[in-house]
Amino acid sequence: MARESTKSKVTITEIARQAGVSVPTVSRVVNGRSDVSPETRARIEDLLRHHGYQRKSSPPGGRAVLIDLVFNDLDSPWAVEIIRGVEEVAHASGVGTVVSAIHGASGSARQWMTNLRTRASDGVILVTSVLEPRMHEELRRLGVPLVVVDPAGSPSLDAPTVGAANWAGGMAATEHLLGLGHRRIGLVAGPQRLLCSRARLDGYRAALEGAGIAVDDALIVPGDFYHASGFDGCNALLDLDEPPTALFAASDQMALGAIEALRCRGLRVPEDLSVVGFDDLPEVRWSAPPLTTVRQPLAEMGKLATRTVLRLAAGEEPVSPRVELATELVVRASTAPFARHVRRS
Repeated sequence: MARESTKSKVTITEIARQAGVSVPTVSRVVNGRSDVSPETRARIEDLLRHHGYQRKSSPPGGRAVLIDLVFNDLDSPWAVEIIRGVEEVAHASGVGTVVSAIHGASGSARQWMTNLRTRASDGVILVTSVLEPRMHEELRRLGVPLVVVDPAGSPSLDAPTVGAANWAGGMAATEHLLGLGHRRIGLVAGPQRLLCSRARLDGYRAALEGAGIAVDDALIVPGDFYHASGFDGCNALLDLDEPPTALFAASDQMALGAIEALRCRGLRVPEDLSVVGFDDLPEVRWSAPPLTTVRQPLAEMGKLATRTVLRLAAGEEPVSPRVELATELVVRASTAPFARHVRRS
């Protein structure tokens, strides 16, 4: 009885150690996949039988059974939209999903990597996060394919990426305000470390320059994509000697923070300040007033990333190493033609 209990507790990590292979290689044998050499498969099968390892049922055809979805943080409705897209494709494919947040800390990332080895994930989707080079190398060593959504920095040369047309979106938001007659347009920018933030800023600059308007750096304030930075950034802009008549916030959450700052001053949107956001989160169509914003297809980005990582896990090539999905300006009631300068309170 004691011997049977010991056998039932053996893990694939221990099997991998004894076989001298990676954990994902053992996982492929356990799940009936064909991409393992006959010699290695025989060695692993012998150890599985020796330890009496109880196999879980797996889907037919040797498909992936588990993928990891990794964020820097999960405290945003933006993350929920990505998760929704990933889950839709994963569920339809009979694949489980593990969602993690590494909080930008090396300790959290190391713990996640340890957990990933234990559960023998078949693929990883990394969202606006940065893994240390040695962790990228560890994923390669384990044979775990990686897809990056909204790469934080320059796209990795060895991992497919999925993003949105952020430059075009920043330009469209600014051109919309220019078309309404606004000439002093403030920007609450996103974190400079993120590629998407820099692209939105560049789109804003390009639209102004295309209209023959010099970029005024005093009208550009930093933000972090969250409400509080939109609130603070809007207040800073309103305190200028010549405040803007319109505002482009590089995320919907910052736009909502800016609208609250205006409300606290007794100012109205769009009568006193037109406001444009970026994301088109579900909540903004119910804000007061409903928010004009740039829609980036977050759920679709999650879907495409999942399809791509499943292709890689099946030994297939990605359709494209770099995909940018189109953004779209959605005009609602938070923007209006320029009428007069913002009054201050």
